[in-house]
Amino acid sequence: MAIIPQRQLFSWQEIENLADLERFSLLLKHLPDEELMRALESRRGKGRDDYPVRAMWNSILAGVVYQHPSIESLRRELMRNAQLRQLCGFDLLKGIEAVPSSNAYTNFLKCLMSHADMIDSIFRELVDRLSELLEGFGEVLAIDSKAVKSRARRASEHQSVDLRGESDADKGLKTYRGTRSDGSTWETVKSWFGFKLHLIIDAEYELPVDYRVTKASASDLTVGKQMIGDLALERASVLENADFFLGDKAYDDTDLITELWDKHDIKPVIDIRDLWKIDGARAVHGQTNVSHDYKGTVYCHCPVQWAKRPMAFGGFEKDRGTLKYRCPAKHYGLECAGRDQCWISDSIRIDIESNRRIFTPLARSSYKWKTMYNKRSAVERVNSRLDESFGFEKHFIRGIKKMKVRCGLALIVMLGIAYGRVREKQYERMRSLVTSAA
Repeated sequence: MAIIPQRQLFSWQEIENLADLERFSLLLKHLPDEELMRALESRRGKGRDDYPVRAMWNSILAGVVYQHPSIESLRRELMRNAQLRQLCGFDLLKGIEAVPSSNAYTNFLKCLMSHADMIDSIFRELVDRLSELLEGFGEVLAIDSKAVKSRARRASEHQSVDLRGESDADKGLKTYRGTRSDGSTWETVKSWFGFKLHLIIDAEYELPVDYRVTKASASDLTVGKQMIGDLALERASVLENADFFLGDKAYDDTDLITELWDKHDIKPVIDIRDLWKIDGARAVHGQTNVSHDYKGTVYCHCPVQWAKRPMAFGGFEKDRGTLKYRCPAKHYGLECAGRDQCWISDSIRIDIESNRRIFTPLARSSYKWKTMYNKRSAVERVNSRLDESFGFEKHFIRGIKKMKVRCGLALIVMLGIAYGRVREKQYERMRSLVTSAA
């Protein structure tokens, strides 16, 4: 049987290339990097200009958009793709000779590391621009850290210089605990050698607001408190716009919870660890028939039958600094044998000062707290995109300075494309980032 060859107007590979070129063009159009370009050009001065600064910078950004794990992978793509070379700004007449050498990229990356603060400035500028364009941007913040494993081996302790090893990274540990349906507990310990990326994001739009790169052993809580302190000093508008701050149990700390509300008027929605050595409930206001557990759920005990019922949350009274809880029998219309003997006529108030960690302005027992906390998964999705789309799952970066620059580049690409989508009225594609658009 004769096989008739099928003609195609274009292949799927070409469609993907066009999508990448479109995203890359969008990024170059809207990225506020002119100040950095002038600084790099001023540093080069009247020296050799075989590979123009702007073309080099654009090709570095292309490496992020095209998901290249290494410079050599990027160079091969530039040699193959004349359209990309032209878009970056390399001389088309030179052909593949216009592609910078490995040494040229090494020197250029060293220059970028010396201007890491300007990459941070681009990041902050994009955050400010998005906050002006997107309604409610920055009102719900979430914090988390992600492991960035190093593929390099630990540098030898017996050699003063080991260019093949990783001397800046160290070992990180993260413990996960939970309870099974049968009541038994489980524990999993995750360890890795490398670094840690700490992120504060907008949980509604799933875009980064602040970041920090540390060694893997750095404490999430310590770094998180430092980030909030730095935001208060250097970028106060970020905290002024925020209404909620979400975090998992790693950020469960009385001082942090107190600071968020007292200093910044931000409601903390941070999961709590069970630090009670004895299980059970504790009395409220010294009353024997009102108690609470370690999660802040308040219970009423019938003074006759001693039936235990969770009280209905009645809201937070900001002027008094108290949480209001209503009688469950009266609120839900339940039968209570000891209602006439109970000292609670309608409701009680609990001062958050009685325990700032357990009793927060947004009560842990309320439905809204659970709804808000579920939004914390947004930061996990951002971390997943960084791994899958921005190459942090498989990278060849050594040294914390390079890692900081690489993280900064990934995040400004993420924000830059989102900003470009918003400016082009493509809101539904704001999160397409470097993945193929549907």
